[in-house]
Amino acid sequence: MFGTLRTLMVGANARAEERVRDTYAIELIEQKIREAQASLHAAKGTLASLIQRQRAETKQVQSVQTRITDLTTRAKMALKDGNDDMAAQAADAIASLENELEGRRQTVARLDQRISQLQHSVEVGHRRIVDLKQGLISAKAVRHEQQIQSRLNTTIRSQSSVEEAEELIAQVLGKEDPFEQSEILTEINRGLSQDTLADRMAENGYGAANKTTGADVLKRLKSK
Repeated sequence: MFGTLRTLMVGANARAEERVRDTYAIELIEQKIREAQASLHAAKGTLASLIQRQRAETKQVQSVQTRITDLTTRAKMALKDGNDDMAAQAADAIASLENELEGRRQTVARLDQRISQLQHSVEVGHRRIVDLKQGLISAKAVRHEQQIQSRLNTTIRSQSSVEEAEELIAQVLGKEDPFEQSEILTEINRGLSQDTLADRMAENGYGAANKTTGADVLKRLKSK
């Protein structure tokens, strides 16, 4: 029981999330683009820092190489003059510089590798953002078309309602007038009734009318 309810709740939440994502799809795409741009900006900053450090290390390598060359020349001169003590000191300094040179060269090599990897990531990230922006343009165009279609559907439904109302009005106006129909029925009934036969014959000149009319009263008043 509880497992079924949990499954139904999970499904309902998933459908609700899908509706929200569909409703705010454009806003979500724009937010993802902003996040990607922020990440790309940070990656570019890191790349610039690595390149700056690599250049500094390269200069140090060149400087150490120059010092080694200089001390080697001086050590040779000291040996030539028979100054073994100075030559030995120079040799110790050269050995230390060579160890430093090797360490700096390894550092430069690691920096070169990291720079190459990060440059590739930056290029890929840049292309993906360009693709996202193009996709956003297409998505906005599609959403605009959907909104136009939705308004068109609303207009069509409104026209349908208008047409239905017009049909109802025509139906009402097309019905026969009940009062007029009642009068017609009354006339028909009077025509069928024998009570009015004498009056109708009087109207046609066959004898006097049984009912007193306004004309009869007026004639009677004038004769007095």
